Amino acid sequence: MFRRERSIPLRGSAAALCNNLSVLQLPLRNLTHFGVVHGPSAHLLSAAPEGVPLAQRQLHAKEGAGVSPPLITQVHWCVLPFRVLLVLTSHRGIQMYESDGSVMVYWHALDAGDASPVQAVFARGIASSGHFICVGTWSGRVLVFDIPAKGPNIVLSEELAAHPTSVTDIASEPAQGQDCVADMVTADDSGLLCIWQSGPEFKLSTQIPGFGIPCTSVQLWQGTIAAGYGNGQVRLYEASTGNLHIQINAHARAICALDLAPEVGKLLTAAEDTFVHIWKLSRSPESGYIEVEHCHGECVPDTQVCGARFCDPSGNSFAVTGYDLAEILRFSSM
Repeated sequence: MFRRERSIPLRGSAAALCNNLSVLQLPLRNLTHFGVVHGPSAHLLSAAPEGVPLAQRQLHAKEGAGVSPPLITQVHWCVLPFRVLLVLTSHRGIQMYESDGSVMVYWHALDAGDASPVQAVFARGIASSGHFICVGTWSGRVLVFDIPAKGPNIVLSEELAAHPTSVTDIASEPAQGQDCVADMVTADDSGLLCIWQSGPEFKLSTQIPGFGIPCTSVQLWQGTIAAGYGNGQVRLYEASTGNLHIQINAHARAICALDLAPEVGKLLTAAEDTFVHIWKLSRSPESGYIEVEHCHGECVPDTQVCGARFCDPSGNSFAVTGYDLAEILRFSSM
């Protein structure tokens, strides 16, 4: 069971974007960082365990020649082996900052290329894999950036072209030293999932066809892909083969966010139906298939949920954002 804790106030309300919450825990400093998008700005907050906000910062998308400021599409902390970077994507480009948002270390402008004048240009979907940061784009391409141990000498090393429609989300997990292990998954608006092996050159391992419904959020845990869709379904696939383990009719409306607590295999699902659910994943030793147990359901009344994240790797607490809600809701286990 979970109980409602003290909320963290925001200077502005959360935008109606999927995956509109990022969380970075700093256990040595007993702090948690939260990142939320609000239109042309991103709000960064540091909070103590009891929810008291200690510092706030606003970041804005780098402006170009347009009349109005570009809208931000996502903010996400990428934990690399040797540093942590904050990545901000927008309709203009990709910005990378030091983890506290104080210094921008890299800027990549999006090239509209062959995009039609009526087609929206944007970046969306952010994940780190080894010493790379991968970012999805409106064109379906995934940009792979090689990140040095320190300094701003970041290089666009590769572009992955496997998606026919806009990328929606990216997830990864450490390969744990195993060769030929699929350790990254990308999703798009058609529901197509592409599974990759990271390395000096990323290799496409397998594809899981879509079924006409956008895949809005993905997670990867111990070789299992959790994919959330616009029809409220969650599907669990085997990353190495693409085989479907189980399908869950988890929500009545579109799923907006998934998260996984890696230490215990808890899956967090949040949707536009105002509900947040927690599920326990485990692999059957006899069959090898993934088994799912529902652990908790939480209703956030009169709120279109747009972001949800665990606040610790054991899944003992989580946070939720909602469209037009000027606070971050916090819950912890009793």
